[in-house]
Amino acid sequence: MNSTIHASNHFASLQRMVVTVFLLMLVAVIVFSLSYGQVILGGERLLAAVLDPSGDPVASQIVRDIRLPRVLTGLIAGAALGISGVLMQALFRNPMADAWSLGLLAGGQLGVSLIVTAAAFAGPAALAFLTAFQGIGLTSGAILGVAVFAVLMAGLSRRVSNITLLVVGLMLGFTVQGLVSIVMHFASRVGGRVYSGWNDGTFASTEISDVALMLLPIGLGLVLAIVSAKGLSAMLLGETYARSMGTDVKRLRWLTLGAVVLLVAPVTAYCGPVTFIGLIVPHFARAMVRTSQILPLLPIAALCGALLALSADAIVHLPWEQHFLHLNAILALVGAPVVIAILLASPSLRGRI
Repeated sequence: MNSTIHASNHFASLQRMVVTVFLLMLVAVIVFSLSYGQVILGGERLLAAVLDPSGDPVASQIVRDIRLPRVLTGLIAGAALGISGVLMQALFRNPMADAWSLGLLAGGQLGVSLIVTAAAFAGPAALAFLTAFQGIGLTSGAILGVAVFAVLMAGLSRRVSNITLLVVGLMLGFTVQGLVSIVMHFASRVGGRVYSGWNDGTFASTEISDVALMLLPIGLGLVLAIVSAKGLSAMLLGETYARSMGTDVKRLRWLTLGAVVLLVAPVTAYCGPVTFIGLIVPHFARAMVRTSQILPLLPIAALCGALLALSADAIVHLPWEQHFLHLNAILALVGAPVVIAILLASPSLRGRI
């Protein structure tokens, strides 16, 4: 009994320490992102812009209208993708599952490309909407695409092995790339530019009002994730064990899929298909708190995802002489080696996928 209490206290202490470290690192990255960019403000000017906006209107406008929405978007998007990765890897019992590897981002790409192309036949008003990147059109396309592909992959996961599921997800992604190329052939030039900019992945295309709209479905997705956490922890030992613990597996699957769609689709709609965060963050979170239980992983994955997203975005927006860096390029440089290292260093993972 005493050893159990001691182990529980040790775990709680470890979790608090990890959360504290992540919060301190996040604060540092947030301050850096608000201070540095094509225009370097520095800490003193940033503080003045926050405390007295009328004293330095240029700095205040840069912080309030450009950098703050981007930072908030990166925080929310990174946290949402990190949590979605934990949920997907538990639901599919696959350590390489995430929105990209299982084709959900491809579904979002197809949905957005169809919306963009349809706008080409709807007149100047639709093109003006796309140019401003406002409204619910692109969001609806991304949500519908992600949801359809999530249901499809969930159905397949019950009939095929993990490696087959991954191959199918990757092949769906390649197939969608071909379909998107054909669909975009019929889009207007304005629509093509909108889709191309969206497809690169960025946190810089949002305003404060967009951040509020993103928070609504993501908040609901977080609630569903918390509700699903206990059942998913049981699912890690198999459906038979989960049922023996009183888990309604069918209901759990739909709850988790709903949470994943609500977490991933708004990020995909407003930021484009952001890759690798959902794939590698759950592995970092499990390594740091040394547990596979879902509920304790959620806050760690959220913080880790937010930190990774903001750090990559900070690199993209450094004052480069020629600004050609893209968010997904930085994430790939971090994510791909991490995935390779995880696979090579863990015999258990090599045997499971």
